[in-house]
Amino acid sequence: MPRNTLTKEQIVRTAIELLDEEGLEGLNMRALGQRLDSAATAVYWHVKNKDDLLLLAGDQVWQEIGLPDPDAVGWRVAATAMATDLLAMFTRHPWVVQALASHVLYGPGKARHDDHSLAVYEAAGFAGAEADQATAGVFMFVLGNALGESSTASLSRKLNRLGDDAEERLRDTMAQAAEVAKQFPRLRARLEDTAAQQYGAAPESSFEFGLRALLDGLEDRLAVRQTR
Repeated sequence: MPRNTLTKEQIVRTAIELLDEEGLEGLNMRALGQRLDSAATAVYWHVKNKDDLLLLAGDQVWQEIGLPDPDAVGWRVAATAMATDLLAMFTRHPWVVQALASHVLYGPGKARHDDHSLAVYEAAGFAGAEADQATAGVFMFVLGNALGESSTASLSRKLNRLGDDAEERLRDTMAQAAEVAKQFPRLRARLEDTAAQQYGAAPESSFEFGLRALLDGLEDRLAVRQTR
């Protein structure tokens, strides 16, 4: 594809597809150019370098998160919806979790999300630093829940590049982890009670349970303040 028919939107969209399939380690201008049927040099007319491309792709995916109006639906409903959407975005694009650990991601998409998050917790009754802390607390909880999916995706890609059966190698790795875990009584009991449960995998509805508990704690904090 000649450079004058390429657009930045096409490049970013294709970069996201490449990142979804190959992760951060698979992102390079040559691979991107092949997907676009264009010379890698043509991409440089629209983006400065690989880091600039990652910044653009990383910001675009934040647009996938809905921004419910806390005045219309209530702050807890809005907070729950945004946290759930954020986890879904991280699950669709596990490379974003990797990127957050090694890059400063910013742009209008992420700023839009962050600004609305503050609005939700301000609507709840938090102000100033407490609104920042509430927002950060929920964000870190969601990010922590997304780490497992991101790590599994990264490991599977690594095993595939080695030419081995990724699923079999992953099963072997988890089986070895389970054998170590069985040396400890509480972990052994859980593994034995749930035969299909892999060591380290969260029980069903753990995210919903944890998010609800976290929001309960924030709500209790507001209630205590109001009684003083």
